Amino acid sequence: MELILAVVIALVVAVAVTSGLVISGRKKKQLPPAEPPSTPPTITAPPAEPHVGDEAETPREEPRRTVEEVGLPTAEEAVEAPAAVEDPVVAEAPAPEIEVPEPTAGRLVRLRARLARSQNSLGKGLLTLLSREHLDEDTWEEIEETLLTADVGVAPTQELVERLRERVKVLGTRTPEELRGLLREELIALLGDYDRTVHTESPEDTPGVVMVVGVNGTGKTTTTGKLARVLVADGKSVVLGAADTFRAAAADQLQTWGDRVGARTVRGPEGGDPASIAFDAVKEGIAEKADVVLVDTAGRLHTKTGLMDELGKVKRVVEKHGPLDEILLVLDATTGQNGLIQARVFAEVVDITGIVLTKLDGTAKGGIVVAVQRELGVPVKLVGLGEGPDDLAPFEPAAFVDALIGD
Repeated sequence: MELILAVVIALVVAVAVTSGLVISGRKKKQLPPAEPPSTPPTITAPPAEPHVGDEAETPREEPRRTVEEVGLPTAEEAVEAPAAVEDPVVAEAPAPEIEVPEPTAGRLVRLRARLARSQNSLGKGLLTLLSREHLDEDTWEEIEETLLTADVGVAPTQELVERLRERVKVLGTRTPEELRGLLREELIALLGDYDRTVHTESPEDTPGVVMVVGVNGTGKTTTTGKLARVLVADGKSVVLGAADTFRAAAADQLQTWGDRVGARTVRGPEGGDPASIAFDAVKEGIAEKADVVLVDTAGRLHTKTGLMDELGKVKRVVEKHGPLDEILLVLDATTGQNGLIQARVFAEVVDITGIVLTKLDGTAKGGIVVAVQRELGVPVKLVGLGEGPDDLAPFEPAAFVDALIGD
């Protein structure tokens, strides 16, 4: 009996152990694989606070050396040693070189060849017609047509033809030399006897004030700059007033002209009040005791009443300092009769005292000199004969006529 109980107990124990092993194996299969252990973060200890007061450490003594012990470099070593690198220095822009304009005396005579190349059609044409053996009505009509084509104008043309008819009839024989002398005399007389001086001296103890006006595209600002060169060449000090505030870069253009000859430019913001700038320019000229103040005004269409009224305002504001000594109208010599219309309107607003004819080289018609003077009763005082900085010349009737008819 005892043997049987022992066997049963042994079987029960074996079954229990086997069941436990099976259950444990199943649990191990359901668990996920274990992750590798991560590296623990390193903890940085906070910096130790410095000891102060009684807790401060005693400074350590370090050996010190004298200048003699260190030793200074010799002169030869100093020369051979590389220079210390210094902070880069921004180089200043060099000041513009001041130019010396050529003298104005006889400038038109020196430019005569250039003028003759563009005007020979008028003078040579007249000489050819007058040299014909028989001067009949058809020839005289051709002479009239030649003068009108050159923009001399109707009334001056009729006057010149009548005088030529008379003198040729009285002269009888007509050698080339006689005809040339005759035509020269009559053309000089037709140009009139005017005071062609550009007035730049004030009757008061103030600078002479010159205002330059004209429509866009006539070369007004360029003429103002060239006129500054003419005055500097004659030994005068000049202040420029950039009162053309409507055209982009007009003030920059004028300042460039001034910088070339050492003339200061008074300017304001683009689109600013032209009258205010003109007033300041004259004020600065008085303060600097300059000889002349040149005021460049904004180009404007003669058909725009508001703009022309504003030009009158500029004139009135400038005159608060004193009278204007000269008002120059710049005309493009190639515009012909349209230029006369412009001149008429400007003269009504600002009392023109002199005319500057630009672009008289190239395809210009020399007769416009006669026509514009007759129209306004105002003399041509300056002529522009090219793009060069010194191609603006005082108008000399005799030199002009000699260029027209040639030698």
